[in-house]
Amino acid sequence: MKLLIAVSLMSGLLGMAPGHLPKNGDRMCVYQVISQGDALFCTGNLNVIYPEIGDIGCMYVPDCNNFRQKIGSWGKPSIKYSQANENKKYVLMMVDPDAPSRYHPQNRYWRHWLITDISGAGLKTGKISGHELTPYQPPSPPPQTGFHRYQFILFEQPKKGKPITLKANENAKRGSWAMNDFIKHFHLGHPVAATQFLTQN
Repeated sequence: MKLLIAVSLMSGLLGMAPGHLPKNGDRMCVYQVISQGDALFCTGNLNVIYPEIGDIGCMYVPDCNNFRQKIGSWGKPSIKYSQANENKKYVLMMVDPDAPSRYHPQNRYWRHWLITDISGAGLKTGKISGHELTPYQPPSPPPQTGFHRYQFILFEQPKKGKPITLKANENAKRGSWAMNDFIKHFHLGHPVAATQFLTQN
């Protein structure tokens, strides 16, 4: 019996990522790292911090404490990038590439959040503000569509060039956004940091 308990405890600890214990002290709430393939997307130490959960970057939303339901009602997360340059501005986008499902993503990319003119100083502290081109929409994967990736991508905003805006047809809907065309059109270049988390209905 003691051996069984020890094995169960060890397997739970191996599934946790250091520094990602639940805020409410529930030690049975296991924080699971996403697959190696999905983890390749995570670069640059971008932190996405939700209440109760903490930094969920490169993780599954835990299947405990109703977290997968709660995240759909919480407001925007705190975004922190400690390597931000205080003299620069940044662009942040949050998208779901798996709309309506990962196997049939006809509506990729679903635009959940788009902000420009974010100060580097705000990013360093996690208290960002800027020009919201698309207001924050919480994760809301439809039932029976499996896990969805929610991706956060951070760019340095060019100092010169055309003002960053959305076209009228882009503003009219969030789904089927031509994200790569947007990045190219406004010369955003390569992301300075990116992360994602996975959750399901």
